[in-house]
Amino acid sequence: MVPAPSNLALFSALLGAVSAIPAPQPGRFTLNQTRNANFKRHGPAEVAKTYLKYGRPVPAELAATLGLTKRSEGSVQTFPEQYDSEWLTPVQIGTPAQTLNLDFDSGSSDLWVFSTDTSSRYVNGQTLYSPSKSSTSKKLTNAKWSISYGDGSSSSGIVYTDVVKIGGLSVSGQAVESAQTVSTSFTQEGDLDGLLGLAFSSLNTVTPTKQKTWFDNIKASLDSPIFAVDFKAGGVAGAYDFGFIDTSRTTSAVTYASVSTAQGFWEFTASGYAVGSSSFKSTSIDGIADTGTTLLYLPSSIVSAYYAQVSGAKNDANAGGYTFPCSANLPTFTFGVGSARIVIPGSYINYAPYTGSTCFGGIQSSSGIGINIFGDVVLKAAYVVFDSNGPRIGWANKSL
Repeated sequence: MVPAPSNLALFSALLGAVSAIPAPQPGRFTLNQTRNANFKRHGPAEVAKTYLKYGRPVPAELAATLGLTKRSEGSVQTFPEQYDSEWLTPVQIGTPAQTLNLDFDSGSSDLWVFSTDTSSRYVNGQTLYSPSKSSTSKKLTNAKWSISYGDGSSSSGIVYTDVVKIGGLSVSGQAVESAQTVSTSFTQEGDLDGLLGLAFSSLNTVTPTKQKTWFDNIKASLDSPIFAVDFKAGGVAGAYDFGFIDTSRTTSAVTYASVSTAQGFWEFTASGYAVGSSSFKSTSIDGIADTGTTLLYLPSSIVSAYYAQVSGAKNDANAGGYTFPCSANLPTFTFGVGSARIVIPGSYINYAPYTGSTCFGGIQSSSGIGINIFGDVVLKAAYVVFDSNGPRIGWANKSL
């Protein structure tokens, strides 16, 4: 897990942070997701990406199954091109605006992009941010950034400040991290132009002074300092609501859990779980809500209890997790937020075909990753509110 920053580092960041200024504008908006037409679901690839994102090496059996290759200059693992990001969101950067498609990620805190600074060997069809073509771009002197991954690779570069506009709301002087080198797990995704982090700014990797996220810079201008996600299943575009809660999307009240920011994530404690119609088991499950992770990762004991109710399910090391016959009837999975209950339909947990008549599960063990992660499989089953007041995270049921 990412270590919590020291008080000294936080104090230095507050002293030296770039002054990003939100422009006067309406305090709420909805942003619809855009589906990447090239995306193909592949469960083992999603597991491997999660290992890398959280700084863990991909298990050898899984790496062999995916055919992850080694580049000559180091132990960098290259993903097959089709295993890319399902949902991207257009973001305007600079003056005049340059539109890049970014992955909104509540599990990180860097806004980084492919750019004209990116070495050509890392570019594979991405749209490049060009600081020289923006009249509002300024290089942040001596600032650098670097994100390391579990295969020993990294993405890194220099930093500019520029205007960043999303859904009609813009921030002047937003830190834009310009990639010079990029991990090949991103290089292979030709439709992905970068990431926009929505975790807490303490997780930002810019040195010598951490930079604020776009959300942290804009939240004071919102009607409420929140964003909410309404992701959908079945390839249907979901949405982000910034500055308000859209109660028309919910079928229950929003129930909140307090958030620990010690690691910089949206980390909360679920109150327990149930498999299918079995009784609810009260137990604390600490985890993070991550829009940039696809699956649900839980302790092995909970995962095995779930798949014990699935005929023919097995934990397949070569696949990187649990598989089962595609014809199997999957039970629901319920978790608690306080006294409230969020139910994930079994159909959501049948993530994707694996081989032939075998399918890959949307719930997998977190034991090799080191952190429980409530990813998109869960987020599609609820309306989820990320509230910086508190901070806290809210969950509401919705029509599925």
